[in-house]
Amino acid sequence: MKIISAEFVKSTVTRKDYPGEPLPEVAFAGRSNVGKSSLINTLLNKKNLARISSTPGRTQTINFFKVNQNLFFVDLPGYGFAHVPMEVRKKWRPMVEEFLKDDSRLKLVILIIDARRDPNPEDATLLEWFRHYSLNFLVVMTKVDKVSRNEAGKRKQDLKRSFGLQEEEIIPFSAVSGEGRNEIWKKIEAAIK
Repeated sequence: MKIISAEFVKSTVTRKDYPGEPLPEVAFAGRSNVGKSSLINTLLNKKNLARISSTPGRTQTINFFKVNQNLFFVDLPGYGFAHVPMEVRKKWRPMVEEFLKDDSRLKLVILIIDARRDPNPEDATLLEWFRHYSLNFLVVMTKVDKVSRNEAGKRKQDLKRSFGLQEEEIIPFSAVSGEGRNEIWKKIEAAIK
């Protein structure tokens, strides 16, 4: 997809504050510090649209980005380890579940998993949840430039086996090289048609 425009619209924590425009949505979910912002920025050809931090847990709201005036990218708060108070972390799950469960504009959820890390129980729970609610999803394995080709291949096979995924449901991705960018866009375009 050719990116003509991409802009941050708003941050929200409740449904009543979501943007009112009836545009299709693609959501990005994953544990803290997995590379969600880097993935969004690479897909949109923008360096700093989604803020990148080396400190896990910086995204504490649901962030909406309008793409080409006809699509929303939605950056969901990360789960797992984060340098934020426990009471803030407790609010994340209900906030994310409310978005995923009741949003009819949601066309695709991209679950992001770091190629250097073993999947955790929260990743598995989220995938089960996607399946339970019949959500269209894709798994993107980020940071593949930080492991060998052999290790990336092994990680992909482990994900397939552990989560019962098909080959086409996992895309290796690197924000450094751009590997996987075109394949992810093909999945997004197919989902929003």
